[in-house]
Amino acid sequence: MTRLIHLSDLHFGRDRPELLDPLIDAVNRARPDLVAISGDLTQRARQSQFRAARIFIDRIEAPVLSVPGNHDIPVHRPLTRFFRPFHNYRRRIARELAPVVRIDGMTVIGMNTVDRYRWQRGRVKSRQVRRACAEADRSPDSDLVILVAHHPFEHAPGTKKQLMRGAEKALRKLSACGVDAILSGHLHVWRTEPFLTRPFGAGILQIHAGTGLSTRHRGEPNDFACIDREGEVLRVARWVAGEDDRFTESTIRHFGRGSDGWRTMDGQGPVPSDPGPAEEHRLYRVAK
Repeated sequence: MTRLIHLSDLHFGRDRPELLDPLIDAVNRARPDLVAISGDLTQRARQSQFRAARIFIDRIEAPVLSVPGNHDIPVHRPLTRFFRPFHNYRRRIARELAPVVRIDGMTVIGMNTVDRYRWQRGRVKSRQVRRACAEADRSPDSDLVILVAHHPFEHAPGTKKQLMRGAEKALRKLSACGVDAILSGHLHVWRTEPFLTRPFGAGILQIHAGTGLSTRHRGEPNDFACIDREGEVLRVARWVAGEDDRFTESTIRHFGRGSDGWRTMDGQGPVPSDPGPAEEHRLYRVAK
């Protein structure tokens, strides 16, 4: 079994300090092979906030792959945002903005979707997609190929934020070149299902984590995702913070993919919306 933990939107500077130790404890007790952080480590990209994020990362026992989010560039300092947007991120978190990590059974590809000119919306460029596809092509045939980006490639109906520029075109190409799943954040809501609104996206599973630590939790509990590859089955569990501030496993789903995309075990279509705490949906997965 290979285990990947997905954290997002920690927002140091607007975080809940009482959740810091419980989150670290939950992540380390899970003993993941890799922890992926999909951006917005800070609230205002200040040095003190990046220092706090760095201390947090250093307490994680597993290797960490991180990509920046729009809050990780200084929105209120336009000259710095335009000319040195990732200076503090690179200094404190990682020099590489789009890292790639290969672990047993998984190739995990980072993508930087931050747009310094359209701060909140984000953008995916053709050259970034070509690079991700090249990494996917280099991965072993047996690997699950996972992309990590801050901005989602699809929004649920009613989402007020704008979808990032280039998302639909990029999703089409990523689906064609063999990306199996996309991990993202930005919206501070939990969502895990195939890309439903575009037929070509059914071959990619989208996993949005909410916020691990932030007070800006949109009425949902703070959470993170624990993703296990068990042979030909992908198990996705949502871990949520309870009233005692401890993170415990909540919704669990098992995903698999047939010839026409990610589908349910009985072959009647994709997984429905979030089924609620402790409820399981088992799906099958066949080889690519």
